[in-house]
Amino acid sequence: MARLDEKTRAELADTGELFKPGYEPRMARVHERNARRLRRIIQSVGWPGTDLVGPDGAKAAWLVLQHAIAEPELVRRTLPLLEAAVRAGAADPAHAALLEDRIRFFEGRPQRYGTQLDWDADGNLSPGEVEEPERLDDRRLAAGLPSLGKQTEEARNRAMAEGESAPVDHKAYLSARAEWARRVGWRTR
Repeated sequence: MARLDEKTRAELADTGELFKPGYEPRMARVHERNARRLRRIIQSVGWPGTDLVGPDGAKAAWLVLQHAIAEPELVRRTLPLLEAAVRAGAADPAHAALLEDRIRFFEGRPQRYGTQLDWDADGNLSPGEVEEPERLDDRRLAAGLPSLGKQTEEARNRAMAEGESAPVDHKAYLSARAEWARRVGWRTR
């Protein structure tokens, strides 16, 4: 599932289709199919942590969940399972941090770790609002995340290398994203 996700993303990035406005339909289909399969796995065995599927399998499960953006209830419901796996030593703490921020991002809430970057009004990728910014570095360190500066630089370099650019009309971009999020069930808590 993760290999298909990454392969599809790479193909769509190469053609530039991934960066057009909206959720690219082919990518959406991969994410939706993978989410259905992951839901069945979780119902059967719980969170597929390193104790069950090894480090590569656990990372793949996290990637599929992280990309299940059209399935907000699955993502929300699974975060506690992932956090329990982290406490048991069967999952990467960074994966739980990234997933928590993903949820907060789509719900329009401040992030805890600043991991979800998006285009800002100045045309830069940035983490947006972060909860308790004075403690951000400590939280990132505890989760095994690189510095925010390093993450931001890497994301900006990747976007540039792939040909991704800021939306021309930032307000329309934010409005379209918010409408999509409401339509699929991401609601502000």
